Amino acid sequence: MCVTAAPISGRQKNADEPYGIYFTENWISVDPSVDYDKTLASVQEVVDGYPGLVRDVQTYLKERIREVLTGSSDTVVIRIYGPELHALEDKAEEVLAALEGIPGVVDLKKELHMEQPQIEVEVDLAKAQQYGLKPGDVRRAASFLIQGEEIGDLFFGAKIYGVNVWTPLEARDSLTDIQNLWIDTPDGGRVRLSEVADVRIGAVPNVIAREDQSRKIDVSANVKDRDLGSVAADVENALGNVDFPLGYHAEVLGEFAEREAAQSKLLLAGSIAVLAIFFLLYTSFNNWRMTFLTFFTLPWALVGGALAAYLSSGIISLGSMVGLLTILGIATRNGIMMISHFQHLEEQEGEKFGPALVLRGARERIAPIMMTALTTGLALLPLILAGDIPGQEIEYPMAIVILGGLVTSTLLNLLVVPTLYLRFGKAKEATATPA
Repeated sequence: MCVTAAPISGRQKNADEPYGIYFTENWISVDPSVDYDKTLASVQEVVDGYPGLVRDVQTYLKERIREVLTGSSDTVVIRIYGPELHALEDKAEEVLAALEGIPGVVDLKKELHMEQPQIEVEVDLAKAQQYGLKPGDVRRAASFLIQGEEIGDLFFGAKIYGVNVWTPLEARDSLTDIQNLWIDTPDGGRVRLSEVADVRIGAVPNVIAREDQSRKIDVSANVKDRDLGSVAADVENALGNVDFPLGYHAEVLGEFAEREAAQSKLLLAGSIAVLAIFFLLYTSFNNWRMTFLTFFTLPWALVGGALAAYLSSGIISLGSMVGLLTILGIATRNGIMMISHFQHLEEQEGEKFGPALVLRGARERIAPIMMTALTTGLALLPLILAGDIPGQEIEYPMAIVILGGLVTSTLLNLLVVPTLYLRFGKAKEATATPA
């Protein structure tokens, strides 16, 4: 479990990750024997007891996934792009105000871009030319005098130490000192820095974040007590009321956007798989009637999985979609086995088409179908009994859906498929009684 906290004024470096100076992460291990939800609530209560902090309590897996997806550990990220930093700040404030009050949105905040004092040296080209100085000469000399330069390395005790040359502290203790720094001229003389450049203290941003060759600023939030899709839809509607000038635009990123993209890819792959299943059915039966009969019974096998997903979490997640595709494959396999066996009994063993054939075929196939369902269910049982714990954000809903789908797909293949085969397995002219 990761607890992150930062005052609203900044962020800092933590271990090997670059952050601002006011950011920290506390990692907590939870004893498996305790009530996880109760422990999580207690930790959240303690964290919420510190006012003025932007904080978040989440599992390691969720925190890592969100960081990789958007660079932020929040669920919803509105990334605003544009050329001017101050205009970006203003638009971020407008977006922040537009999102306030949306049900389910918590921990709403904007990325902090602060201005900090920095010495600026602007070369006066005309004056520098009078002394034979080029602008680059002045800038390099000023940089060398103010911030120093590494001229070599010192090896001592199996360690490497950088050797830097720098002006004494008393020579750069104030702006006046820096203005009075001496710069060598090409003719061997010297001139004060203030005589060839404008030396001043200016306000500059502490960070300039860029993406896709554009400056950007993030407004982010988490979601609580509401499904992510509904919150994201409300966020997009709220963004539609914010006017962005030419050159500025916003995108909704984060967990929802990535989930939508992954679901689109999964739906595409699923559609291709469904078409492949249809042609595999025809290859197995070599009969269009049997192919359509089996193919259009497959959706009923998914009812149990969809119902299990609804009762467990109320949403269809990526894990749930993988589970549905798995059930589709199991139901297809069992349906092919059942109908192929009916055809085998009729064509190879001389069993006449009718109730006796269907009953015999169902009895002989019940063992392998039940074995498939039981072994798969037993393999998934530990995941379900462990519950929705950290590390099982994908496996748990997948296991729930597969287990629920196994029930309906097994009933489908043992009860529905034999009945439909008896009704539609033979053309009317083939089943008609001779006069």
